[in-house]
Amino acid sequence: MNKLSLVGNVVRDIDLKQSQGGKSVAKFTVAAQRKYKNSEGKYDSDFISCVAFDKQAEFVSKYFKKGDKIGIIGHMQSGSYDGKNGKVYTLDCYVDDAEFVGGNSKKENTSAAPKQQDEFMNIPDGMVDELPFQ
Repeated sequence: MNKLSLVGNVVRDIDLKQSQGGKSVAKFTVAAQRKYKNSEGKYDSDFISCVAFDKQAEFVSKYFKKGDKIGIIGHMQSGSYDGKNGKVYTLDCYVDDAEFVGGNSKKENTSAAPKQQDEFMNIPDGMVDELPFQ
């Protein structure tokens, strides 16, 4: 079975192009941090080359940019091409599904968020009658 589950950060803005057949193709790289620390006590990352097609390509290029955390389900596919110095072999993640992972602290408004997980947000006076449920 060839199945890949990947969570990491987009390394640079996503490159969206149209193929000769008119299909959307997005190419991007994801930095996925390894689970264990190296001998220097730091986490290494692997840089995974990813390719998405059609609707997935349009989705990732529209909603993700450099630095964003992304979750990917896909499969690995090897390939090759003739380079300047001979044959070049590639290994890419072909994206079957991409989704948002975690939040972006710059975009979130935490002023109305509960202080503890088991508290409810306070409803301002006068708003109780406007709620669709009671």
